[in-house]
Amino acid sequence: MKKVTIASCFAFCIAFTACNDAGTTDTTAAAADTSVTAAASDTTTEPIASAAPMDSAAAMKAWMEYSTPGEMHKLLSSGSGAWKAEMTMWMDPQAPPTKSVAKEVNRMILGGRYQESKYTGSFEGQPFEGIGTMAYDNATKKFISTWIDNMGTGLMKMEGTYDPSTKTLSQDGVGVDPTTGKDCKMRSVVTYIDDTHRKMEMYNAKPGQKEFKSMEIVLTKM
Repeated sequence: MKKVTIASCFAFCIAFTACNDAGTTDTTAAAADTSVTAAASDTTTEPIASAAPMDSAAAMKAWMEYSTPGEMHKLLSSGSGAWKAEMTMWMDPQAPPTKSVAKEVNRMILGGRYQESKYTGSFEGQPFEGIGTMAYDNATKKFISTWIDNMGTGLMKMEGTYDPSTKTLSQDGVGVDPTTGKDCKMRSVVTYIDDTHRKMEMYNAKPGQKEFKSMEIVLTKM
């Protein structure tokens, strides 16, 4: 469900940047060189103990457990099929919301290991298309989602966990606000109401501002 979140006021795409520290002085560099020389001349360093290698049977068992779909993949599979998406969006927390209706189609791929979602609708009178993937990583015990659409050129990634007591899947991520070029924190909550009804809520937080609800999508299975 998080896939529809990109249709909010931000074109949610992840900006990966490498930063160089231009303020490094010659004195700092000289100190670094000195420490490196000292380390090189230190003959008292004890050898680092290597970890005991895993035997082949244990390694095979670990890989089998990692690659075998489980209960959380069944949860993803329950969302397969076509869904009617009734979307309410808040471009600004003080402004009235806008409403639209779209369609979401989900299917499991790669042997039931991942969920693929395709979304079609409109935004501000323009056709909107998006593609999302959702994984449950058996090793990290987390849900990981990605999203791309025709309203941007980036890729959004979010991750989180499922709470069976509240039937909610919560994820956090960071996107870029193209109007400022700065990061925007995002949070989504999907509530599994029953087999044919779900609700997705999206929250945004710009730097220095309070979090606000930017979107709510009520999904009904078709």
